[in-house]
Amino acid sequence: MDRTEREAALQYHEFPTPGKISVSASKPLVTQRDLALAYTPGVAVACEEIVADPREAFRYTSRGNLVGVITNGSAVLGLGNIGALASKPVMEGKAVLFKKFAGIDVFDIEITETDPNKLVDIIASLEATFGGINLEDIKAPDCFIVEQKLRDRMKIPVFHDDQHGTAITVSAAFLNGLKVVGKDISKVKVVTSGAGAAALACLELMVDLGLPRENVWATDIEGVVYQGRTAAMDPDKARFAQVTSARVLSDVIEGADVFLGLSVGGVLTPEMVKQMGPRPLILALANPTPEIFPEKAREARDDAVIATGRSDYPNQVNNVLCFPYVFRGALDVGATSITRNMEVAAVHAIAGLAQEELNDSVAAAYGAYDLSFGPQYLIPKPFDSRLIVRIAPAVAKAAMEDGVATRPIADFDAYADQLQQFVYHSGAFMKPLFAAAKQFVREGGNSRIVFTEGEEERVLRAVQVIVDEKLARPILVGRPEVLLSRIEKFGLRLKLGEDVEVTNPENDERFHQYWTTYWELRCRDGITKEMARVEMRRRLTLIGAMMVRLGDADGMICGTVGAYHKHLRFIDEVIGRKHDAQTYAAMNILLLDKRTLALVDTHVNDNPTAEQIAEFTIAAAAQMAWLNLSPKVALLSRSNFGSASSASGEKMRKVLALVSQKAPDIEIDGEMHGDCALDEALRQRVLPTSRLKGAANLLVCPNVDSGNIAYNLLKTGAGSNVAVGPFLLGVNAPVNIMTSSSTVRRIINMTALTVLQANRDEVQSNERNRNADVS
Repeated sequence: MDRTEREAALQYHEFPTPGKISVSASKPLVTQRDLALAYTPGVAVACEEIVADPREAFRYTSRGNLVGVITNGSAVLGLGNIGALASKPVMEGKAVLFKKFAGIDVFDIEITETDPNKLVDIIASLEATFGGINLEDIKAPDCFIVEQKLRDRMKIPVFHDDQHGTAITVSAAFLNGLKVVGKDISKVKVVTSGAGAAALACLELMVDLGLPRENVWATDIEGVVYQGRTAAMDPDKARFAQVTSARVLSDVIEGADVFLGLSVGGVLTPEMVKQMGPRPLILALANPTPEIFPEKAREARDDAVIATGRSDYPNQVNNVLCFPYVFRGALDVGATSITRNMEVAAVHAIAGLAQEELNDSVAAAYGAYDLSFGPQYLIPKPFDSRLIVRIAPAVAKAAMEDGVATRPIADFDAYADQLQQFVYHSGAFMKPLFAAAKQFVREGGNSRIVFTEGEEERVLRAVQVIVDEKLARPILVGRPEVLLSRIEKFGLRLKLGEDVEVTNPENDERFHQYWTTYWELRCRDGITKEMARVEMRRRLTLIGAMMVRLGDADGMICGTVGAYHKHLRFIDEVIGRKHDAQTYAAMNILLLDKRTLALVDTHVNDNPTAEQIAEFTIAAAAQMAWLNLSPKVALLSRSNFGSASSASGEKMRKVLALVSQKAPDIEIDGEMHGDCALDEALRQRVLPTSRLKGAANLLVCPNVDSGNIAYNLLKTGAGSNVAVGPFLLGVNAPVNIMTSSSTVRRIINMTALTVLQANRDEVQSNERNRNADVS
């Protein structure tokens, strides 16, 4: 990493509080009675119940949803033997992934112990604390010893993710890759580069799936694994030793059907690829530099099917596809171990999902409507929201079939519905949207986004990330000399004219067209030519809006400086509303720890009519559906289903009638209090016949004051300032107005979404034109 990225990584880990995880209470502790129940004397009752029946620990403590992520830091990916203390940031990162993707709590434990037997004793003594153990970054062959002994001693799942998480994901890619290239698992020749813990675990699982052991040719840093070799050998590796005089990778690659790389970058040369069998399957999984880059492999063999561990190529093989969901399924049935059948079930669940048709929501999230099972899509996207509802139930069922489930699930349909709550929290929400934006940039789609406050520090820092991540093709409105000085001041690497296009408000050859167009639009509204000329020079949002109108940009981000309504004025004058829109509104999405909430309207309409609220409610629900969030709408008021006589209650009742008439498929109810919106049990007590089921995720406020207040309180008090938005609803172009409190992260998020809007709008426009031509 360069200096800027290193500094950003350190800032991320240090602020606002050091580290990436914390412990939070799941019960209130605000009164004397709470204290009496939580600690003494109430806690004794729970203890007595567990003494009487140890299984009650899963009922009265967090053990059933608590995993220990444990390492000694002896083999940290990409860093080697850095020791227990230095490995802590990695283990905290693993904890975050468990929580975000599967709702699993984690204690990360870094143990300064290199003796595998002592390590086993330490970990085994922690069994009463955890529902499962995830071993991480322990060197081979110690990892084999530690895992096996722990599995023998402990009555909870023990899973070395470097081995089995990798093996599950690789095996899914292997099975689907063979299906794509049309080869029989019992007849293929497999050559590996790498014979460490991960590679050997992959091979053992592939053998259990039907690959003959004699068809495997393993190589490592010492060369071919052959019978009689003594250097760097162990019993696990010896099981794949061949009787052969071949000694290096190039000696065994000829005629290979599959290459599996879990080693180092560049070891597979184009010449070796040319020697492989027809339609070779290449799993080049070294990271960040694969054993061979896909473009080099295809230059050598245009019939090759290729997967890597990288997110910027098709077919990313990533452990995050499985480990959160394997543990989710195992914990939910109280599994006493993770069996081979549970691992195989996970393999088939992952492989099967890739062969399903992409549903509309997943396709929209990834911007990949034409994606289907084949050479460019043989394993699911790492952030496919359906993974948890495919893998966790499959693992749970396998645990029940193997007799290791202590709490079997009776209703798997209800279980699948319950799992949906973990979908799209925080980073999981944005990741597929980033992937889709990157795809549009790579394919030359609509990705020219103009940033009207180009000289502002947050914008420049965001644009540096956007350029590095290839999320858009940025255009900065700003004076070149000021931009250059600030880029240098902030330690950025942006190159004007290369990384970013610049529109200079003091001197741009396009400005004559811009101001004359503005004058033509506004000449009957009191705007003279001179006023148009002056305004176009000094109003940066006006410049950006005109660039979008005239096709010099595909979308716009503005509003990091100044009042929201002032920016909206120029957007309205130049771009205007959609053909079917009568009003604008702003929607924000809050990514809270336990829920994702959208609020509308937060910035535009002081006191909207029922008709206006109905219109932007329907628009907000459509925007949420486009983001793969099923809208559940609550119309908020100080009245609760007619409990009080209030203007807002009457207005919201009218909104309900209008929305129900115009968009009957939307799940909506109101008027209601905010607590009824989020608490289904309370709502059921007040109105058992409510149309709204579960917790609402789209809160519609009766006026901008209530919307803005609720949004800012939730964002700051419960959301750690993590928000996506505001989305400008009703506008006739991919344009979004930020706010003065917008963080760098939010600017980046909204840039990716603006790119997606630009390409969605083009698709919809083309569709409308086609329909018009037909009619």
